[in-house]
Amino acid sequence: MTLNNLTAQKRCVSKTVTLPRLNRLSPSLESTALKIMEESGELAQAIGKLRGLNGEQQRLVEEEAMLKVAKELVDVAQTAVTMMFVLEEQYGIDLDVILKEHIEKLRTKGYCD
Repeated sequence: MTLNNLTAQKRCVSKTVTLPRLNRLSPSLESTALKIMEESGELAQAIGKLRGLNGEQQRLVEEEAMLKVAKELVDVAQTAVTMMFVLEEQYGIDLDVILKEHIEKLRTKGYCD
């Protein structure tokens, strides 16, 4: 594999996450937005514990902290996906169109190819 091929492959890398619709909840736009903020706070707290920014003397070891950060990040993602379902089901928003527009915006800004 040449360097150019390797570079081209790196530019096309993406992460696909598939998360379920939570069928035992009746989320509203407001409750889901508040939940995103709560989960984002827990993510920030996990990062703060790693960096010793929470005022506590004891820090988590990096491996333990990164595991906590990853778990909190997935919680944020799940809640964001839940809000996507709310927007689609309760407000008729076509998220496929929104996602395509988002990717085009990223390309236009030069963040990806």
